[in-house]
Amino acid sequence: MSNLIKAVMAALLLAGCTTPEQKAASMQAEMEQMMQVYGPACAKLGYAANSDPWRTCVLQLSTKENMERYGYGYPGYYAAYGHRYWGLGGRWGSGW
Repeated sequence: MSNLIKAVMAALLLAGCTTPEQKAASMQAEMEQMMQVYGPACAKLGYAANSDPWRTCVLQLSTKENMERYGYGYPGYYAAYGHRYWGLGGRWGSGW
């Protein structure tokens, strides 16, 4: 039974490995998708297509949507420190 578990663990670890070429291809595909989704909006904002400001606009719109989607854009989020709520202290206690 333990040999089976070891074999499964080894297979899972090896399945998670990717080559630099695979990572580059994945990032290229992700960027192409962002350009298709956000490119028209940036063009409507007045940026010339495939220019550096246009690419910056695409990245900013994508980042903004990701922040909103994953919950990092709401006002109550304060990274690792927490916030003082009614003066009772942050995440680390009332002395901080």
